[in-house]
Amino acid sequence: MSTDNSNVFNKNNLDLYLKELAKEYKKLVGKGMPAEIILIGGAAIIENYGFRDMTADIDAVINAASAMKDAVNRVGDRYALPAGWLNSDFRKTDSYSDKIVQYSAYYRTFNQVLNVRTVRGEYLVAMKLRAFRQYKNDISDIVGILAEHDARGDKLTSERIDRAVKDLYGSWDGFTDEAVKFKNDLFSGADYAVIYDLVRKNEREAKEQLIEFDEKNPGALNAENVDEVLKTLRAKKLL
Repeated sequence: MSTDNSNVFNKNNLDLYLKELAKEYKKLVGKGMPAEIILIGGAAIIENYGFRDMTADIDAVINAASAMKDAVNRVGDRYALPAGWLNSDFRKTDSYSDKIVQYSAYYRTFNQVLNVRTVRGEYLVAMKLRAFRQYKNDISDIVGILAEHDARGDKLTSERIDRAVKDLYGSWDGFTDEAVKFKNDLFSGADYAVIYDLVRKNEREAKEQLIEFDEKNPGALNAENVDEVLKTLRAKKLL
């Protein structure tokens, strides 16, 4: 399991790559076969919020002709982007829901052929709570989204998040106890700025610990054991 992801995408270059992707796709299929991409995760964060500048790759729901794969590869080759810079691998994870399309919001159309939507607000929080990875940006993203909505005067209440969870996943079944507790604690008068700094520090430390473990134990780390490995590493650090 790779934990070494370099931050390479920001709002400015992401829009550029999407524009170039639309051009390549249009060259391949013409303007009569429009495509739709729904940005989630870090890409949705940097398109809709200001607290996070970069993301390592672009997770998306992709609805397009098969030529989209060639278009993605062409743009990747042209700009020396990492393989899979735009991917839908998250469909294999627990955070995926076939309701994402229904609860996404329009962002922008590129070159009259590529319609881009994003997940934002309480629905993005719900997806981050579902993933709730200690070594990624999931937890700090949750806090950042809540803080920014507060600043905008569009408070994301506990009830709005509950509704989003039910809309996407039917219920809280399948969420970890830690995720549910964290969500509940956030609405007990906590200071978002203080929490954000703390969880970002914890996320960075967790990632560093896993990278070190992976280097010492090649091939031993995977999606199934990463949480248990991290728990063990943290316990040893406290000894």
